[in-house]
Amino acid sequence: MDAPPERNKNAAGFDPSATIRETRYSLFEDVILSSDTRPAITECLARLRFHNKIYQEWNFSSVDPMGMTAILNFYGPPGTGKTLCAEALAGHLGLPFMSMGIAELESKFMGETAKNIQSVFEHASETGAMLFFDEADTLLGKRLSSVTQGVDNEVNAMRSTLLIELERFEGIVVFATNFARNYDEAFRSRIGYHVEFSLPDSLARNQLWNRFLLDSIPLRETRDEILRAITDLSDGLSGREIRTCMRLALPKALIDAEQEKQIPSLSVVHLQSAIEQVLASQRNIASPLMRKDSEINTAKKLLGIQ
Repeated sequence: MDAPPERNKNAAGFDPSATIRETRYSLFEDVILSSDTRPAITECLARLRFHNKIYQEWNFSSVDPMGMTAILNFYGPPGTGKTLCAEALAGHLGLPFMSMGIAELESKFMGETAKNIQSVFEHASETGAMLFFDEADTLLGKRLSSVTQGVDNEVNAMRSTLLIELERFEGIVVFATNFARNYDEAFRSRIGYHVEFSLPDSLARNQLWNRFLLDSIPLRETRDEILRAITDLSDGLSGREIRTCMRLALPKALIDAEQEKQIPSLSVVHLQSAIEQVLASQRNIASPLMRKDSEINTAKKLLGIQ
């Protein structure tokens, strides 16, 4: 007997249910943000918590039909916690988290990318999931005015479909991008909250380091001495880069202990060396311009734009 068809898949094999998951993070325990970003998230949270009361019980939807969709835009440098915060926000609201980017949506079949977007919104409506679109500038970019080939039509159809689905959807959508300036005005004006995720300030860096310096890690200096030193030394690093520093520093401590035939312990010297490595990679490998060009080229390749 033949196996029953998978109901969620379309003709091209796209399955929106594969992108949905239960949330893994707590908004107040796992998300560490700068003092500039945290108040904006608190305000967004209030907006989402009271969404049904405002638009249904108070009937504000009668004068603001587009407001039935809560659309948020998280923008800022890579590694500042945009994706983590979106997932934690879904968990805080008790919603499944449905995450995707252009790689999941884009299809080699003509016309299927727009259908994939329709499937995503339909599945989110059925499950009550929060929709999260990463690298959103590849989706929300300006529509092409000089259409010369089939792929141009495909990109425009994708963006037109996304606009239509955003108008129909009654739920929560979060976009995240490193390049918000690339958004088409039609999308920008429909977003209710634009939240900038800045690099962590001194307090946030201290909290991040404190979180990564687990109690099970032996320290050579006192915890307070280490935190004071590395909080200052890591100015300009994102949360992701601070975690990378820990990944680099821990093996250094073990290598030194082997060479010196001592009990291993992590010191400021190991952490400073790791921080210098990451800062050097910023200067020499991943400058903002190089990173931007690389990500734009990747997006164009995924969309079939040469």
